[in-house]
Amino acid sequence: MQLSIIILNYNVRYFLEQCVLSVQQALQGIDGEIIVVDNNSPDDSCEMMRSRFPNVTLIAQNENAGFPQGNNIGVAKAKGKYICILNPDTVVAEDTFSKLLDFVPTQKKHGITGVKMVDGTGNFLPESKRGTPTPWVATTKIAGLYKLFPKWGAFNKYYAQHLNENTTGQTDILTGAFMFMERELYLEVGGFDEDYFMYGEDVDLSYTVLKAGKQNIYYPETAILHYKGESTVRDKTYMKRFNDAMQEFYRKHFKKSAAFDLFMKLGVLFFVIAKKNKKTIQVAPQEYVLFSENEALQKQLQTVTGKQVVRHSNYKPLLLPTTQKNIEVIFDNELLTFGNIISIMQQHKQDGYTFKIKPKGCNFILGSNNSNSRGGVITW
Repeated sequence: MQLSIIILNYNVRYFLEQCVLSVQQALQGIDGEIIVVDNNSPDDSCEMMRSRFPNVTLIAQNENAGFPQGNNIGVAKAKGKYICILNPDTVVAEDTFSKLLDFVPTQKKHGITGVKMVDGTGNFLPESKRGTPTPWVATTKIAGLYKLFPKWGAFNKYYAQHLNENTTGQTDILTGAFMFMERELYLEVGGFDEDYFMYGEDVDLSYTVLKAGKQNIYYPETAILHYKGESTVRDKTYMKRFNDAMQEFYRKHFKKSAAFDLFMKLGVLFFVIAKKNKKTIQVAPQEYVLFSENEALQKQLQTVTGKQVVRHSNYKPLLLPTTQKNIEVIFDNELLTFGNIISIMQQHKQDGYTFKIKPKGCNFILGSNNSNSRGGVITW
């Protein structure tokens, strides 16, 4: 088997359904499998998987043992030469895996490959590529020096700013939302370290692979959506786990001093609190634009939103001019592929629109208007 996709889910049933649907479409023509590990979700994720995707391997846990252990359980069941660790709050393009299966064998010291990620507004997510968070690099991130001096090499390593977002190249750290690598390498380095619970394990695995003499690659020739924040609420528990993860990484890989330990605790706490308190003003759409051939869907959306829905039966860029109106664009996956949708969102990321997707065969639309909070789901 060529490829195994491992998706660890916790309590994001609708995003999981869309994710698995996108993965199925991207695996067309590839000898692959999908393995979903559910960490004892309180919602109906498992029931949905059994009814909607009976041919997908589902491993239903009776406890939430954390991100590393859940993924390790999934990989243990995998049969593919390659594996892809994938978050459930992602959407892959139809060409994502085929492009990687062509690209990765050309890399002599291949470690982990990550791809270009964009958020629910089509904007590039800088964590798609990162540098090793050494004490100095972490300081530049926490203090915001990378923003103040974006062209200074000493300050721009956290987000690997030596690479343009559209340039393929080596990078140290890749995000656990999407990690593509050989299964044997994953097992050889021990997989995700289960001393972590959530956060930091992707940094640790990326760095461990580097220490094994491999090269991690950022590959932006295909893009995916990542609705950040879907499975995480940034509360006190989040802050504690984030801080503990950073402390564990430095304990394992770097010599620490008492002064640095105190600095990291205070710095990470300040950073997370600032992120938690970051407010984004949500403005209700004045109008909806639907790209779909389905007139019944248009009427359904007008009923559930209580707003006008303008429908277009095909997509033309000129139908989306820059506007001062608060317009939400809804893409029907029956008309447009996920790859098309991701591309369109990137093209119009500066035009002030918000976006939702109606996945094929689903009775809901979903999306996220910013990368700091949970997205929205409308069902009927």
